[in-house]
Amino acid sequence: MRKKNSRQVFENIEVIDAGAKGKAIAKAPDGRVIFLQNAIPGDVVTVQTTKKRKAYFEGVATNFHVLSDRRTAPKCKHFESCGGCKWQHMEYDSQLFYKQREVENNLKRIGHLSIPEVLPILGSASQYYYRNKMEFSFSDSRWLYPEELKQDQRIEDKNALGLHMPGMWDKVLDLDECHLQPHPSDAIRLEIKQFATRNNFAFFNPRSQTGLLRTLMIRTSSTGEIMVLVQFAEDDSSARKLLLNHIIDKFPEVTSLLYVINRKKNDTLFDQEVLCYHGKDHIWESMEGLKFRINAKSFYQTNSEQAYVLYKVVREFAGLKGKELVYDLYTGTGTIALFLARNAGKIVGIEVVPEAISAAITNARDNGISNAEFIVGDMKTALNDSIVEQHGIPDVLITDPPREGMHKDVVSQILKISPKRIVYVSCNSATQARDLEMIKEKYDILKVQPVDMFPQTHHVENVVLLEKRMD
Repeated sequence: MRKKNSRQVFENIEVIDAGAKGKAIAKAPDGRVIFLQNAIPGDVVTVQTTKKRKAYFEGVATNFHVLSDRRTAPKCKHFESCGGCKWQHMEYDSQLFYKQREVENNLKRIGHLSIPEVLPILGSASQYYYRNKMEFSFSDSRWLYPEELKQDQRIEDKNALGLHMPGMWDKVLDLDECHLQPHPSDAIRLEIKQFATRNNFAFFNPRSQTGLLRTLMIRTSSTGEIMVLVQFAEDDSSARKLLLNHIIDKFPEVTSLLYVINRKKNDTLFDQEVLCYHGKDHIWESMEGLKFRINAKSFYQTNSEQAYVLYKVVREFAGLKGKELVYDLYTGTGTIALFLARNAGKIVGIEVVPEAISAAITNARDNGISNAEFIVGDMKTALNDSIVEQHGIPDVLITDPPREGMHKDVVSQILKISPKRIVYVSCNSATQARDLEMIKEKYDILKVQPVDMFPQTHHVENVVLLEKRMD
């Protein structure tokens, strides 16, 4: 028996809000919420539903009757297809408004927290060309535009070098332009694709796991250095040398040219040997007189300019006078820890990735910082009584966990350690709110500061200052 088609069409629906993951929110005639991918608050649209659930619909706007005054013209020609910058069609002031409101709503509704007035979100001075790292994929079966599929003639060129289509692990959108990373990122990507096509290099096919060229990573830095890493799926030395030598000839400004031979079924670099073909195996980032060595596997905030804004908020909230003991959880390569070190008595950074801790130790040495110590360990077991016995109870605890937030065992240990002050940095205010609910009986929230690290997207960073309640 054929399943009944549950799709519906709603006419003249006003979009009333922006919600989680950048989706627009409207209300169906029966009162149920509709989540839309391609509209913004203030639009009046015709909705074609794509999914029906008990409490909500998902859908797309198929006709726009009234355009919101929050709209602006998208900068990128790929906006309608690419999922990288979902809010390019929304004025930047409106982006900031909805990001701030998301932080407030998550803290109140998910965490059931009593919070002071949230400080105005700190917007990014650069709204485009702000990313210092981009990763692009090669594909021999690019995503085809609907108008291409309607053509009668056979499509010969299916190679792509670009970004994965949203929700499609095996389809890559070929990019003619991208406005996220500064010059010469576009030029490097386009030249590599053209050269590879001219020389008949096989682009990767993720289904058959065949092809020569797999991924391209480009990193730029505030110091003007450039890293390019090409990931090959096969060890073809002649083709590899031909491509890498061409990059050197065309882009002498590249200071670090690296490659990887990756025969695995996934593209992750962390278990791969990175080989230096030309220049150095790293580039340098700089912040307030500090220098950070960035290698291919290093984590560094992808918006260098706004990272400085974020770190200054952390330093202000930490309120260091020069003698305090500070724990920095999820320290990564130690950038926050080293940024705070000159204002503290001692910094102890903890991180699960050994390579990151090695980089943190190197960064401390390169900057002549001797009051920072870094420890490798899984946070839920590494933050333990022996750490406290060895180093003491921290005056200030900084935590900057991944999107999933902190493990409940980490939260329990923080409560047991009971530092005077906690600065919680988060890229996901929903999991941040969940964690804060677990410690609200012992700590008061003094300040909340959202920071926009990723213009043209719905993502927002948030910093919360907590102080232990005096009994």
